[in-house]
Amino acid sequence: MASRLQEKYNNEVAPALMEKFGYKNVMQIPKLEKIVINMGVGDARENPKGLEKAVEELEIISGQRPVITKAKKSVANFKLREGMPIGTKVTLRGDKMYYFMDKLVSVSLPRVRDFRGVSANSFDGRGNYSLGIKEQLIFPEIVYDKIDKVRGMDIVFVTTANTDEEARELIKLLGMPFSK
Repeated sequence: MASRLQEKYNNEVAPALMEKFGYKNVMQIPKLEKIVINMGVGDARENPKGLEKAVEELEIISGQRPVITKAKKSVANFKLREGMPIGTKVTLRGDKMYYFMDKLVSVSLPRVRDFRGVSANSFDGRGNYSLGIKEQLIFPEIVYDKIDKVRGMDIVFVTTANTDEEARELIKLLGMPFSK
């Protein structure tokens, strides 16, 4: 069962990209490869329950069990040792990725206060787009009364595009509301 966004990609987005960039082969058309959602939990050291809550919320939002990320190196200023849990992340591919993106652009982002579109400057030079969200409350699955703390998250859209221009066009055609 293909999602609405996946069908849109196959029927509208891919042909439009092929025409605009003049690809000779369908394999050259950029695709959305994966979506990585990362939630850093700064107070995980003092509050282990906060990390469990973040994992639970990220699982509700993404529909997939997240992994706990650990510190790669020790930083004395942050009272952080190598191997300490500092956050949680989840990587979405396939149908779950398209369902999440559809939910993000059609339901969640319009719920942001004073929303005027997302920044079009957050591309990394290799065709990947990063989006920061200040609070998890914009997702309809999160019940306001059950959260203990407002947490933000980073969402990275990884594409097969070679340039930022190709990736911007791909993500825009998939429905991402870029600001003017």
